[in-house]
Amino acid sequence: MAITISNPMDYKVALYVRLSKEDGDKQESESVSNQRAILEQFAENNKLNVFAVYVDDGFSGANFDRPDFKRMTDDIENGKINMIVVKDLSRFGRNRVEQEFFVYKYSEDYDVRFIAINDDFDTDKDDNELLIMMKNWSNEQFLRDTSKKIKTTKRFKQQKGLFIGGKAPYGYKKSPTEKNVIVIDEDTAPIVRDIFHLALDGKSCRQIAMILNERQIPTPAVHAKINLTRKGPYSGKWSSERISFMLQNEVYIGNMVQGRSQKISYKSEKCRKIPREDWIVVENTHEPIIDRGTFEKVAMLIASRNLTRSRTYEYLLKGLIFCHECGYPLGVINRRLAGNREMLYFICRTYQRFTKYETCTCHCVRVDDVTNAVLEQIHRVCRQYSEQLNLEQITDKAQKMLREEKRRQGKDIAGAKARLAEIQSKIDKSYEDRLSGIVDEDVFQRVYQKLKDEQTTLRKKLQKLERSDHEIELDKAKVKALVERFLNAEEYSRELLVSLIERIELTKEKEILIYFKFKELDVASRL
Repeated sequence: MAITISNPMDYKVALYVRLSKEDGDKQESESVSNQRAILEQFAENNKLNVFAVYVDDGFSGANFDRPDFKRMTDDIENGKINMIVVKDLSRFGRNRVEQEFFVYKYSEDYDVRFIAINDDFDTDKDDNELLIMMKNWSNEQFLRDTSKKIKTTKRFKQQKGLFIGGKAPYGYKKSPTEKNVIVIDEDTAPIVRDIFHLALDGKSCRQIAMILNERQIPTPAVHAKINLTRKGPYSGKWSSERISFMLQNEVYIGNMVQGRSQKISYKSEKCRKIPREDWIVVENTHEPIIDRGTFEKVAMLIASRNLTRSRTYEYLLKGLIFCHECGYPLGVINRRLAGNREMLYFICRTYQRFTKYETCTCHCVRVDDVTNAVLEQIHRVCRQYSEQLNLEQITDKAQKMLREEKRRQGKDIAGAKARLAEIQSKIDKSYEDRLSGIVDEDVFQRVYQKLKDEQTTLRKKLQKLERSDHEIELDKAKVKALVERFLNAEEYSRELLVSLIERIELTKEKEILIYFKFKELDVASRL
């Protein structure tokens, strides 16, 4: 039975189109143009006012992390849309639980009417609940079966020694004539050989990384033109971890090594690491860059270093203390003093790894000195806060600081909301540029990912800023109990510190900055 709209002028309509690789070779029946034509014809026949057409081309229905879908839901939440029309339920998504959640969330919370033309589905009908359950179950089964088939095909190819990765390992490139085959890249293979020769000469992974950085050799990521979503002080530089990985990678002796990671499920993009013993290794699949004898000697050198490598140290501030300048966790080194005494020192790992590039500064200071100073500062703050509670009042200065904090928080919330609106506008504009061909796919993905990362960070910040008064009252009771525990403790534990402190930062001037998890303690720390 055809769906009819009796009051078309009451609706501001979103037409939603989605196509992904799981739909096969983009048959005409499921193509973007075909879906769009069907939706526009439906809108015209029913005299509907189309607010916008939202297109996610090349995005899976397994999850709802799609740019235009998010743009559409934002428009719904901003009151711009009150009807969604799709060709069928599978275009909306194939994850049954999430699909039902979105359909009913927006139909009930935002009074949005949802229509799937080919499925004769309309949330204005009373008999749709069973239909959507059956359709969604069918769509999810399709997704599950497709995922299993893809996984089986990939594993079969891996077990045959065929290369199925997106980028060839550094030192190799995809064969221009044969599919799923890698060949030596004469531009980068000499660098791989140099790395192994330096290792044979006794150079450590850190020393090799420094040599390559001094020679200004592009890293594998830079060479492959991979756009990193997160850039830090290590970006664009060789690291000891990268060198260690390459020196132990059997691909360089002609063995294909795949299956190091696996998607958690067909519903998620997240991956988990696979134990080394479960990797798929097929010998003699391609031309080696390194001979087996050299590879085995280097492996023995690495193993011997692992036996004599510096110990893992336990200390109270472990995982809590960071470099103020670069933001990375501080490491610990052991130094022998007069009388053969050992002493632990904090040191900035960024400085340690990239000393010659002056990426950061040393921050070298005794662990015991910093720990004692931190405990003394926490004790002072807790005592100050406890005295305020005992007097059942807060000093004028504290009250003023709390008011200032509240005003500052209000400004931060307003600023975050304004920036979020600006980011969303930029996302919309970049997507329109992509659809119109003004920017290519690589540029769009780089810009889009950067904006989405900032958007996610801002949303988390906004959630934290907008904690309710009820939550704050709960915090007060929790703070009081933690403060009393700290003041009465005979010995301090990491668990207690982690409960009180968000993070500790050590500046290059050796100043210690403590950030508490609770606003009340932050105020008390400034009294």
